[in-house]
Amino acid sequence: MKPSIPKGTRDFSSQEVAKRNYLKGVLQAAFESAGFLPIETPSFEKSATLLGKYGEEGDRLIFKILSNGEKLKKADLTALSENRLGAFSNSLSEKALRYDLTVPFARYVVQHQNELVFPFKRYQIQPVWRADRPQHGRFQEFFQCDADVVGSTSLWQEVELCQLYAKVFSQLGIQGATLKMNNRKVLAGIAEVIGAQDQLIDFTVALDKLDKIGFDGVVNELEAKGFSEQAIEKIQPLIELSGSAEERIDQLKNFLINSSTGLEGLEELSFVLEQLKALDVAAIELSVDVTLARGLNYYTGCIFEVAPPKDVKMGSIGGGGRYDDLTAGFGMKNMSGVGISFGFDRIYLVLEELGLFPASVQNQTQVLCLNFGEATALATNKLVVQLREQGCRVEFYPEAAKMKKQLSYANQKDIPLVVLLGEEEFSRGEVVIKQMKTGEQQTVALAALSAKVSQLLA
Repeated sequence: MKPSIPKGTRDFSSQEVAKRNYLKGVLQAAFESAGFLPIETPSFEKSATLLGKYGEEGDRLIFKILSNGEKLKKADLTALSENRLGAFSNSLSEKALRYDLTVPFARYVVQHQNELVFPFKRYQIQPVWRADRPQHGRFQEFFQCDADVVGSTSLWQEVELCQLYAKVFSQLGIQGATLKMNNRKVLAGIAEVIGAQDQLIDFTVALDKLDKIGFDGVVNELEAKGFSEQAIEKIQPLIELSGSAEERIDQLKNFLINSSTGLEGLEELSFVLEQLKALDVAAIELSVDVTLARGLNYYTGCIFEVAPPKDVKMGSIGGGGRYDDLTAGFGMKNMSGVGISFGFDRIYLVLEELGLFPASVQNQTQVLCLNFGEATALATNKLVVQLREQGCRVEFYPEAAKMKKQLSYANQKDIPLVVLLGEEEFSRGEVVIKQMKTGEQQTVALAALSAKVSQLLA
């Protein structure tokens, strides 16, 4: 059988891992500078923990783990015979791979509430899985990087999280990213004004697809869900809003004049926007986008999404929002939270496309010490230890092969320096350093090796 991996997954080379570690380091440093603490949760959860938290479409994308042994006897064969495939599938599984990090985090908070100090600020960088159709920038296995605060309703938390976006993108050198903002209360107000307050979920799910299926596609989906022609006509001007963020908010105030919920959402948006502008968050553009819906059912207040620079063809590279009731599903009420996520894999692709990874990001071997046999092997390994202790990445060639083979190994691995310690050099207390790119060789005293290597690698 020809070896392969499942669609939507990837192998990573050592250089790719080095770049991913660099990105992870920037994110960790930014999180910890703002007082966020790291946690980790299992790669799979009980199905009951995940199902019902992401809406009907999200539930379909959850990877379920097939039960085995005696548990398979619990399969709902009646559901299968009645073609209720969702119910049958659920009966075959009691566990599922996590779909995101937010719901497991809510479970964590409830389970460990007596150990935590609130407001609790956590960050988490771990893989998640979604049974989505693989395409550019969309994978079935990918990393999420989340920062959340639970136990506070203050809008200053939203402000701080938006500042995190700006700080990270500034440090990565990504210019021209746009932070889109909206509020679920604004969307609830719009649904109220058009007479569809009982269909809020259908409204937000359809609106969230605007970028993918266009306005006509949204209209078709709303019509299929029973929205009236008059309701759809009222929505169209909102989708075509233009002007600055403040001007859009003013236009929305007129539309939502009779919705207290909608006006409350606009007040929250205005507060966050004003503080960010006062704090001069220049590394990221700010935009109010009434079509932003974030089609996850648990959001209740401000919602965010980050679009990449306009010259990069990529979906959103971040998103999040306020959720007031997420822990209630686990028996813990009145615990408001807000969080954002960085699209780790998509941000990686943006950095790659724009050539923004620093040249210094590498993990390759810097020095290869050649093996000339038993007479000098021990002395050469002492040099290896010495160079490693000063921070160099050093290899000792394991066999006393021909020099041509050892040098070929160094070339194939793009190792810049080779150290040669033969019997003659050892007897004179000297060592030869060869620069592989130029072919230049220098003979130095053994005692001067460390300093010379540091100079050549600088």
